[in-house]
Amino acid sequence: GNGPSGICLSYLLSGYTPYFKRQSLHPHPILQRKLEEAPEVSVLDQDLEYLSEGLEGRSHSPVALLFDTLQRPDTDFGGTAESVLSWWHEPDRAIPHLVLGRNAPGGAWHSIEGSMVTLSRGEWMGLPDLPFKEWLKQKKRGLRNNRATAEDIAQYYQHYVVKKGLQKNFRCGTVVTSVRKVSAESISHQTQKDLQEDSDSIWNTNEKSAEVFQVDGFFKTMEGDKELFSIYAENVVLATGTYDNPTWLGVKGENLSYVHHQLSALEEAVKNNSVGIMTDPVLIVGAGLTAADAILFAHHCNIPVIHVFRRRVTDPGLIFNQLPKTMYPEYHKVHQMMKEQTAACAGPYEHYISLPEHHVLSFGKDKKCILQDKNGCQKAYKISMALVLTGSNPNLSFLPNNGTDLALDSEQPVNPKRNPIDVDPFTHECTQEKGLYALGPLAGDNFVRFVQGGALAVASSLLKKANKNPP
Repeated sequence: GNGPSGICLSYLLSGYTPYFKRQSLHPHPILQRKLEEAPEVSVLDQDLEYLSEGLEGRSHSPVALLFDTLQRPDTDFGGTAESVLSWWHEPDRAIPHLVLGRNAPGGAWHSIEGSMVTLSRGEWMGLPDLPFKEWLKQKKRGLRNNRATAEDIAQYYQHYVVKKGLQKNFRCGTVVTSVRKVSAESISHQTQKDLQEDSDSIWNTNEKSAEVFQVDGFFKTMEGDKELFSIYAENVVLATGTYDNPTWLGVKGENLSYVHHQLSALEEAVKNNSVGIMTDPVLIVGAGLTAADAILFAHHCNIPVIHVFRRRVTDPGLIFNQLPKTMYPEYHKVHQMMKEQTAACAGPYEHYISLPEHHVLSFGKDKKCILQDKNGCQKAYKISMALVLTGSNPNLSFLPNNGTDLALDSEQPVNPKRNPIDVDPFTHECTQEKGLYALGPLAGDNFVRFVQGGALAVASSLLKKANKNPP
């Protein structure tokens, strides 16, 4: 995967090394004292468990909190204190690696509608040692309400890879079809010889590993052909995110052509004039931020909407009840509409009806959809199209058993929120499979701001394995 997790890890594996900046002062006094104990030792080579002990914040991962607070010391309190890290390039500590991705560097950020504004504040989208705000200033743009658009972010990630000289590690247009362990003996002698002759190879360590990973796939050539490849590696990092497979409701008629599972379908329909102010309403299912983005977009284009969701409007688990109003005025507006515009009472917003505690029973060929409320009452609505926006699941079809064996609950599919891959919190190595690592949403870190700590943990672990740690 070549999204923010993969890019950040590539930076750390390319010899870019973080040290505590002398004379800098961290607002957390205990952490400050720990950092002063060994300023000449890189953070990568320190005991991450010791450094992160006692830190609190908006992530469950101790290393995520550590790396975040080193880069943005008091950001949760609205502060703008500078990073306490200084970055040194030490090329002799680089570890040879490849970053495989389907699209340009930036991962799923290239699939999101470009004008969408991010949930996170702009400065939280940045990667190490190149503040997002500074990059935006060079483009002569400011941050709207401290937030950035998806297009800005996608461009920033591409720029970051070029600016930091990481392109040689990236292979874009690549699809991985299989990752599995094979015994080192089973690889042809020629391949082994090639690997040993490659002077940069991590295989030059004295202990030869008895097993390695075989990574198979293809890359799409400029002519549109598929070229197959096989790569052998001692370590593989899974950083494929969660954007691949939208969740289905599993109801009758969901596979009909007017039922969609991505926001982009609504944008297409508006471009083609197949929905508009005079057409039947669009049905939007879900109560997360993607559903909210769809409602805002429809509202902006004067398209009538019927909004269906299972929860109560006051449910504390609803994301809108967790967001500060001042920072997210537009999501607050959607929440307001959800409360005030139920079918029972018409509110101030035209073209919008909210149906809390309802669910879809079926979609008909005649574009009629049957909804049911909590009391079992059913009602049919004639719609022009349906958008089911209830989250997405990772696609791990390239792993044995779809990666289920690696999850916390190995009976259930991997899910970033409910059932992430089980990793060691200080190395991000999979508990069930040594040499395999997981980063980002797959390991339960869903914000760009917090995926970077996982990259720090992986880099620290790989450096120890490759024995490139100073004593």
